[in-house]
Amino acid sequence: MWLLQLPSIPKFSTPFLHGGRILRFAPTVTTFPAPLAPCSMSTIRAMKSMQGKVVCATSDKTVAVEVVHLATHPKYKRHVRKKKKYQAHNPDNRFKADDIVQLLKSRPISKTKTFVAISIPKKDSTNNPIDYSASDIGIPLESQQQA
Repeated sequence: MWLLQLPSIPKFSTPFLHGGRILRFAPTVTTFPAPLAPCSMSTIRAMKSMQGKVVCATSDKTVAVEVVHLATHPKYKRHVRKKKKYQAHNPDNRFKADDIVQLLKSRPISKTKTFVAISIPKKDSTNNPIDYSASDIGIPLESQQQA
């Protein structure tokens, strides 16, 4: 009989009784500054540029560029080469197959083209180790010396 004499617990219909947390403070709303006026430059500089090899240049003003990067395999934890092909804008049709180009992100040009292909300057051969010959220094060779 003593079980019937316990005070009854009121039932609340709230989601916080079943493990939810009550927020003590209202979340703050952060406001971002208004976007700047659009500029004439179409490339987006915040995106990382990529380098790749032109694999197909048969379309007009479009090249297919294959970009290769290394990624870690999720199971074996080894580096694996991953390849992806991008369509890039080639306005002057100056790139041919097997050219190395740089891709810059731009506004969408078509359904599949959001990159612009830019040529990479050739590395000059002046970066080789310095090789001084005797004639460069101004010292004549033994064969050039007069006896």
